[in-house]
Amino acid sequence: MDSVFEVQKTIRNILLKVLDNHSLEQLNKIPEGFSNNLIWNIAHCIASQQVLVYKLSGLKMQVSNEFVAKYSKGTKPEGDVAQAEVDEVRVLLSSTLNQTIKDFEAGTFVAYNAYKTSMGFDLNTLEDAFNFVNYHEGIHTGIVMSIRKFV
Repeated sequence: MDSVFEVQKTIRNILLKVLDNHSLEQLNKIPEGFSNNLIWNIAHCIASQQVLVYKLSGLKMQVSNEFVAKYSKGTKPEGDVAQAEVDEVRVLLSSTLNQTIKDFEAGTFVAYNAYKTSMGFDLNTLEDAFNFVNYHEGIHTGIVMSIRKFV
């Protein structure tokens, strides 16, 4: 699992750099042809990881249900986010991954409720979920890189 976590650390570090190198206005801007913005894509990665790893394992998520509802698949920005929320997302990028690694190493995950993603992937085990999370976050990192060119 070390390599899976290393990939996720790399992805999260890339997303942190995007947060650090863009203004609040840039993070909130939805370029023409896109349905969301930089901050939504980054927060969506966190929300999705929490649902796919923690909720489907029957464990308490590290983010609120409101956070998940705001950044779940099928949602879109309903207005600009404030700097305080950007700061929260910045912290969550690292803290959620670090806690996931600790919980995995401590054997906290003991069950997993199988789930079929909207893309058709069958997640039958926690390891399936971790692998899919990396794939999913890779997709959204690509979208972030595309949006960056227009903000």
